[in-house]
Amino acid sequence: MGRSLEHYKIPNGNTLISFSGGRTSGYMLHQILQANQGLPEHAKVVFANTGREMPETLDFVQECADRWNVPITWLEYARNDGKVEFNIVNHNQAARNGEPLEAMIRAARYIPNTMRRKCTQETKLLTIKRYCRSLGWKLWTNTVGLRADEAYRIKPSKDKMWDNWFPLYDAGVSKRDIQTFWQQQPFDLRLPIFNGVTPHSNCDGCFLKSEHKLAEMWRDHPNRMQWWADLEKEFGHTFRYDGVSYQDIKDNLDRQGDFVFDVEGFFCQKDGGECTG
Repeated sequence: MGRSLEHYKIPNGNTLISFSGGRTSGYMLHQILQANQGLPEHAKVVFANTGREMPETLDFVQECADRWNVPITWLEYARNDGKVEFNIVNHNQAARNGEPLEAMIRAARYIPNTMRRKCTQETKLLTIKRYCRSLGWKLWTNTVGLRADEAYRIKPSKDKMWDNWFPLYDAGVSKRDIQTFWQQQPFDLRLPIFNGVTPHSNCDGCFLKSEHKLAEMWRDHPNRMQWWADLEKEFGHTFRYDGVSYQDIKDNLDRQGDFVFDVEGFFCQKDGGECTG
């Protein structure tokens, strides 16, 4: 593991540290704080809440802030008189029923999907960009929590307002390193981890998760998954590119029962269920 903290020294100038609310970005934040002996004034840590994060994720973000004594700005996409804005909230005020994401969907008048991922663009990337510009920033460094085993995702910024910085990649950090770190900490994200992946992270019913993982969400959290199914029914379209609706996944699970989770290859997708957004 990249034990040297040199890779985590915050560069000169305005620096944004994106905290997704997961273990990897939590580890990255910890290392940055250690390397810089806290957070300098020209750096901001932000968490963009879509309203569909699991409660454990919200609690984890707050616990990191409290235990490490670091200010984390909570942002949410918002609309006001037809204009796109953002709200600054806190743990207690944070949306928990998908309000920011639903506001974006209703404004766009279509359901996002793999080919048109406006959800990530609007509720996270552009919401954070609007916040940075509200600070008067014209240029900044965007800190991204991608590991060394995610080299295929390392890309330069397409936006001229910021450059991407990948300290975990530079430090050679892997999934195993992240898992080892959290096993040694007095607290952790209280969501299950399998082979270094946390399937319930990111939006609870994200359409980038495999059909298998979505079926597990229906089994374990049917009330949360109903939100996605209701939107598909209302708009008459599916979130998934293959046309399989969330209701289809539920109906299949109801018919087949839990045994399908033990049948190799029962579901058409067998990925780890990790959102790449």
